[in-house]
Amino acid sequence: MTDELRFHGGKFTIMQITDTQEISTVNPDTIKLISRALDRAKPDLVVFTGDQIKGYSPTFKGNTYHKVSRTIADLLRPLEERGIPFCVTFGNHDCNCGIPNAEQMPIYRAHKGFVGGNIKSADDPGTFSLSIKDSNGKKTLLLLYVIDSGGKGDNSAYAPVTPERVQWFRAERERLQQENGQYLPALVFQHIPLPEYYNALVRVKKGTKGAVEAFYSHSGEYYVLPQEALARGDFMLESPAAPDESTGELDALTEKGDVRGIYVGHDHINSFSLPHRGIQLGYTQGSGFHTYGAGSKRGVRVFTLDEKDPAAFETHTITMEDLCDYRPAKPLTEFVYTHTPSSPRQVLKYLPHGLIATGAATALSIGAALVKKKK
Repeated sequence: MTDELRFHGGKFTIMQITDTQEISTVNPDTIKLISRALDRAKPDLVVFTGDQIKGYSPTFKGNTYHKVSRTIADLLRPLEERGIPFCVTFGNHDCNCGIPNAEQMPIYRAHKGFVGGNIKSADDPGTFSLSIKDSNGKKTLLLLYVIDSGGKGDNSAYAPVTPERVQWFRAERERLQQENGQYLPALVFQHIPLPEYYNALVRVKKGTKGAVEAFYSHSGEYYVLPQEALARGDFMLESPAAPDESTGELDALTEKGDVRGIYVGHDHINSFSLPHRGIQLGYTQGSGFHTYGAGSKRGVRVFTLDEKDPAAFETHTITMEDLCDYRPAKPLTEFVYTHTPSSPRQVLKYLPHGLIATGAATALSIGAALVKKKK
């Protein structure tokens, strides 16, 4: 367990890894991406922003705690081998295995390099703050707020961050202001996006090239990224699966001018960073190869901060295709995951058009798995 985080050589580098969504036998490509990205970026801290495990996978049935522990150990091994600190929050699928998030956290805590931060409560350890100190370890220069964004709501849409967690953020910011004598620049990480993400997008007509169809309260609407985001290589291949309601989280994040950006995962094939209301609203694509994803553009996000101006930060992604000539370890599985609709709502929409192709691909994947099992 690691407690103190500080700038090194005037810089502090954060890597966000999200949506590995691994099963009981981790895909070697997931480990390959994480390992090579760590070697490329050499981060001072890794932030896992949820859905580390595909909790609903049948591979976790029977002896679940042991299997989940083994998967987590496999995902963390590249960090432990390199001595890189990490922290963790949860997504909407981690607890689908039947083990509550609060009971999963001790699994992470037992690993070398774990950073727990100042948690909201024992039953909400995925909501916490972290302080980053200067190179001498004397003065706090930067704050991180990591929030457990929850999961589904009472209806089919995702629930917003609870009012209790928004209240915690405000109280924690005030506590840290008193402790440090001022509001310090901060970044926020969580799994599910805010409903206001739609306000940073460009609404267009149906049929516009590159447009994605929205769902829930935005059903029937179509959106694209701003041109400047597309020009730098950002992409949005599915609509944000954001809550329909707001509990005032964005108001809280923007009211003091301290938060510089919020970055999420959740929608595996989105990767962008857009300005809105004085902060950056960001997405990081998924990095797991046992779930749907952006093919060789699966990746991680890197943040570089300067000790002389910690309020400013640079961010970019590192993808599998940046790191190697990507050839899937499991070609048929990869084909299915990159060609199957990303959610049940899209399956229903495109079922008449894609049933034959998707069914054939799935059959091939299942057949290959059976052949491998027989061997």
